[in-house]
Amino acid sequence: MLAGIIAGLTWAIETIILGVALSMTPFVSTEQAIFLAPFVSTFLHDTCSAIFACIYNLIRGNLPQFVKALKTKSGRFVALAAVIGGPVGMTGYVLSVANMGASIGAVASAVFPAIGAVLAYIFLKEKMQWYRWIFLIITLLGVYGLSYSPEINITNFWLGFVGTLMCAFGWGIEAVIVAKSVQDPIVTDEIALQIRQTTSAFAYGIILLPVLKGWGFTISLFTGSTGWLLPVIAIAALFATVSYLFYYKAISQIGASKAMALNVSYSAWAVVISIVVLRNYSLLNPITIICAIVVLGCGILAAADYKELFSKK
Repeated sequence: MLAGIIAGLTWAIETIILGVALSMTPFVSTEQAIFLAPFVSTFLHDTCSAIFACIYNLIRGNLPQFVKALKTKSGRFVALAAVIGGPVGMTGYVLSVANMGASIGAVASAVFPAIGAVLAYIFLKEKMQWYRWIFLIITLLGVYGLSYSPEINITNFWLGFVGTLMCAFGWGIEAVIVAKSVQDPIVTDEIALQIRQTTSAFAYGIILLPVLKGWGFTISLFTGSTGWLLPVIAIAALFATVSYLFYYKAISQIGASKAMALNVSYSAWAVVISIVVLRNYSLLNPITIICAIVVLGCGILAAADYKELFSKK
């Protein structure tokens, strides 16, 4: 449980830092930059994270096991989860943050535990009680309600909302697949993270960026004057790596639904950090607070079985 909470806290920090990167000049200078920013930033983000994970596993002496895990069925399923959670889920997350703001994007994308619970019910045959379906619907209504906050500067709610759905389904599917895969003793949570970030980076670099004709813009970030952009993305990726390490550990130890329910605390942490550190007092309005509480609370309730949590063993 502590691992899940730490995962949420560090992901909230990553969210704030990534939001700063997306607002920097290189990503908002032209229409092309604005369009490519979510994809290019995610590619650079996951590439840096893969490098950090590689360094971590190198120090831990896990790299031989990483190669061995790639040859297993479970390892290949983690790679599949990486494509779904990375190019689909992470791009959706960045779209949400870019168009709805870091704090609102974090809260909105918090619906993924509810989606994950539904997917676990469908594919893993996990029990889904009737009240959890109701909480799921209320959660989605709360996300929609965020757009009516009078003080929040949302540049494009519907694009952000589409990003939220991509994120929710991508991360929900990823958690379900990873939960199944880490049952294999060869594929530990640390190895799963390495496979995930490496596969995601390659998927972006080999498939997505060429299709979007984004390599030219990506290279220009290294050859031109971009100030602190690349270091900021690298710092965000470092916190993301730490978050994923603890998140995958929580998944392996207490299961996907509980881990997602704990990890979703990042939405609350992001709002707190935005208010306290960034002094974004525009978040202190009734609509945002109520909708954030609805999304966070009902998202957790939709993902967790309270009868199981409070039953006596």
